[in-house]
Amino acid sequence: MTRARESAMSANGGGPPVTTVEQRGWVDEHVMRRPAAGLRPLIAGYSGYRQAGLPPAVHRGLPSPYLTLIVTLDDPLVVAGHPDPGQPAGRYDTLVGGLHTAPALIAHEGRQSGIQVALSPLGAGALLGQPAGELASLDVGGAAVLGPLAGQLRERLRECATWPQRFAVLDEILLARACGGGAHGGGGWPGISPEVRQAWRMLLRSGGRASVARLAADTGWSDRHLRTQFRAQIGLTPKAAARVIRFDRARRQLQRRVQAGQRPGLAELAAGHGYYDQAHLDQEFGALAGCPPTAWLAQEFRNVQAAGDRSWEAGQHER
Repeated sequence: MTRARESAMSANGGGPPVTTVEQRGWVDEHVMRRPAAGLRPLIAGYSGYRQAGLPPAVHRGLPSPYLTLIVTLDDPLVVAGHPDPGQPAGRYDTLVGGLHTAPALIAHEGRQSGIQVALSPLGAGALLGQPAGELASLDVGGAAVLGPLAGQLRERLRECATWPQRFAVLDEILLARACGGGAHGGGGWPGISPEVRQAWRMLLRSGGRASVARLAADTGWSDRHLRTQFRAQIGLTPKAAARVIRFDRARRQLQRRVQAGQRPGLAELAAGHGYYDQAHLDQEFGALAGCPPTAWLAQEFRNVQAAGDRSWEAGQHER
């Protein structure tokens, strides 16, 4: 017997809706929330998850326009394969991941819980103390970036009894971190030039379709100088960032369609996101996800973690 519920008030203490699926002794729970208003230029959203009693599985952590901060609440996060194949597998209580163009492979033995924070690369300097470019394609333990704050944050979150309490702790600690990092005190963006910030926002607004030539013309820089500065500050070249943004939007729409019981409609999806045709979409999935979209769907919809993925649209926090 399967039971799924959306609870906006009762079990969650008046907080954001929680999606919980229970079947034959296993639990798959997910809850999403946007951060406090002062953090929204820096953070797209918070995603809490709790799973227990599931079959062991491997989940693909796909490229997106966000850096990732993960704080576990129970067992460590097991990364079986990093975007950089030269980085050995590892186990993490807290993890910070940079922008990447290849999937990470996350393994679990049937139980995991934690919170994932989607960070804009524009906010990396304020929240992480270093530009996103220094974390490109890397997964590192939270303490390597945040110092003692990583462990303190995890302990505070583990002491909380509800998701609203955990999200309130994130707001409190990350707001203090952002203000201390200078994101708002002087109106600046540590480690990000105005030209790179402008180019990044243009890429997001265009869904990854703005050309490098157009970005360079609008910033007043040469193509070469823009590529150099963009990669150093963001972690990807403008062209690679555009690929990731376009792929992320197409992938999320594909997932929403299938979750809603609709046909994938890959040819239509490709046309709607700026791909030449379905073959081009398949090629990009192979490059960025490590498999074609049909194979990804088959894998992810056997993995109940996929049911908790929600779309944090880029426009929600870029202003």
